[in-house]
Amino acid sequence: MTAIAIEKHEAPFKLDMSFGEAIKRLSKVNSKDLFETDAVDNFAENTKTATPFIKWVGGKRSIIEELTSRLPPKLNDYYEPFVGGGALFFELHDRLGNAHLSDTNIDLLITYQAVKLDTAKLIALLEIHAKKHSDAYYYEIRAQQTLKNPIEIAARFIYLNKTCFNGLYRVNSKGEFNVPVGKYTNPGIVTPENLFACSKSLAKTTIRMSDYKQIKPKAGDFVYFDPPYHPTSDTASFTAYSKDGFSEKDQAELRDFYKKLSTAGVNVMLSNSNTPYIQKLYKGFNIDIVDAPRQVNCKPGKRNAVEEVLITNYKYA
Repeated sequence: MTAIAIEKHEAPFKLDMSFGEAIKRLSKVNSKDLFETDAVDNFAENTKTATPFIKWVGGKRSIIEELTSRLPPKLNDYYEPFVGGGALFFELHDRLGNAHLSDTNIDLLITYQAVKLDTAKLIALLEIHAKKHSDAYYYEIRAQQTLKNPIEIAARFIYLNKTCFNGLYRVNSKGEFNVPVGKYTNPGIVTPENLFACSKSLAKTTIRMSDYKQIKPKAGDFVYFDPPYHPTSDTASFTAYSKDGFSEKDQAELRDFYKKLSTAGVNVMLSNSNTPYIQKLYKGFNIDIVDAPRQVNCKPGKRNAVEEVLITNYKYA
C-alpha cells in the first residue's frame, strides 16, 4: 500500500508538474518506512487541538464560525477537494467518520502526507531551516525546485510558506514557486505540538492527489469546495495557485459538478468571492454573503473585510 493513493483517471487533469514526475515523487513516500506510530500517539495525547499547519491565502480560520453554523444536519463521509490549509477539516475532524482530502498541488499533498506519517523527521528538518533562516537562505531553499526526498519537499514547503511574503502560494508558467521573502520577527517555522496534533487528526484520513471531479461521494455525504476564487479588483493579482490558473470556464465546470452532486443527494457547501458572475452561476441555490478579512494586499492598511459567498444546496438550522 503506497503512502499516497493514486487513482486512475478516465480524463486528464492539470497538475503543477507532469504526471510522470508526480508519480516519481509520490513513489518515494513509503508508509512502512515513515510511519512512527508510537512517537505520534505518545506526543499527541496531551497536545492542543490541531489547527492548520500552513498559512493559506483565502484560508477559512477567520470565518470558521460562519462555516460551522451552516453545516448539514448530519455529517457522513467528508470530502474537501481543494484542501489548502484545511481549516474546516481540522475544525471538524473529531466529528467525522471517513475524511477524504485532495488537491492537484503535488507538493502540498506530499506535505500533508509527511505531517501524517513522519512528523518527527519533518520537525527535525524544520528546526534546521529555522536555525539557518535569513533572506539569503530563503532564496537558496526557494531555488531547490527539483527535490526528490518527500521529507525535504515537505520541510521546504512549510519553511517557504511561513517565511514568504504574506504566506502567498504562487507559481510561474513553469510551475516554480516564485514568491519573495517576507519580513517577520518570528515566522513560527517550527510548531512541534501542532504538527503532532495534526498528524493524529490525519491518521484515518485518505489523502489523494486528484482533480475535484474524481471524488465519489454518496448521498448524504458532505463536500466542501474552496476553489481558487473568481477574481475581483482586489484579488485579480493573487489567483496564480497553479501555473494554469482557474478561469471562468473552470468556475462554470465546477458549478456543473456541484449540480451533479446535488442531484445525487450529496450535501455541498462552496466558498467563493461575491461577484455577479458567481451569483449568476449558482442562482437557485442558497447564497449567503459573509464578511471575511482581506489577507493579501501590499498595503496593510487596505486589508479590510471583503464579501464572500457561502453556497449550500441543503437547509441548515
